[in-house]
Amino acid sequence: MKKKILTVVGTRPNIIKITQFQKVVEKYPFLEHYLLHTGQHYSPTMRDVFFDELSLSPPHFSFDTDKSTLITQLADIMKGIEDAIRACKPEIVLVVGDVNSTLMAALVANKLNIKIGHVESGLRSFDRTMPEEHNRVMTDWLSDIFFVTEKSGYENLLKEGKSPENIYFVGNTMIDTLLAYDSLIHSSKILMKLNLKPKEFILITMHRPQNVDTYEGLCKLVEMLEALGKIKKIVFPIHPRTLYNLKNYGLESKLAKSLNLILLEPIGYIDFQNLILNCSFVITDSGGIQEETTFRQIPCITLRPNTERPVTVELGTNVLCNYNMENILMLVNDIENGNFKKGEIPPLWDGKSTERIFLILSKMLMD
Repeated sequence: MKKKILTVVGTRPNIIKITQFQKVVEKYPFLEHYLLHTGQHYSPTMRDVFFDELSLSPPHFSFDTDKSTLITQLADIMKGIEDAIRACKPEIVLVVGDVNSTLMAALVANKLNIKIGHVESGLRSFDRTMPEEHNRVMTDWLSDIFFVTEKSGYENLLKEGKSPENIYFVGNTMIDTLLAYDSLIHSSKILMKLNLKPKEFILITMHRPQNVDTYEGLCKLVEMLEALGKIKKIVFPIHPRTLYNLKNYGLESKLAKSLNLILLEPIGYIDFQNLILNCSFVITDSGGIQEETTFRQIPCITLRPNTERPVTVELGTNVLCNYNMENILMLVNDIENGNFKKGEIPPLWDGKSTERIFLILSKMLMD
């Protein structure tokens, strides 16, 4: 009888981390893999487009949730996960990353006495103002098996009392996706579409609550866009929450006045990765982009006081920066003058992380 594995995702970054799961699991005829999408990211531009453009099979389980409040959405997510677990009866539930769906899946699996494997475990910002930090810590407390992307994850889990026998340093499955789709990324026509030339534009993303949920934070964003627009063209694929808040505070019109700003709706994975590959540098508050720029060795300025991915700073091309123009412009000047650090690719970010995960699972489930 085949051993069943259920992987739970809920957001755009989750999908990017599991694109090679089904392909790899097919090497093990005694394993059966199921995918559940909780609908945490529910707009087509944040969910469906990624399954389509990456030619992924649709999830075995997916559902809509009541989004009237966060709590009702979480309750619906938990109920949907329970239904999926009872339907496919997996030996293990794999949860990915640090989003709300990650923690909800771990909670449900724990209550149903199903083993939990956490992909991308052990990462810590040590900043409890971040909802993701709560999710990371609580998920790891519930998990049985830990798949880590970098040395800090391994060390954090040991400090928290986890057994080294259950911690596996496998590398970064996000890099598996980058390499699997590398030829498509390079052949993207997004630069032609936007009338851009390589290394002659800045790529910006901004979505974290501390940066975009207040009038003060959004004013800083507008100020930054105005200042950087005097240096180079800016490409800004805008997150729905950022756009909503700009409109809500009456600041959207200020962006329209910037002649050097290309404002985009959320775009597909392939086009976005091509923008990373060809930009002069990235300014972001995202976690995953810190890793993608490190792998591509593209300068990245992260507007946060901390990061749960310290290897991107210690080895990679990422720097943390306080959200003020003086500091940002100093770093931009270093980049423009060729004085910015070069960085290197972290260990085991080699495109084989998914293979390591399923090799470990195959041995574990056949014991």
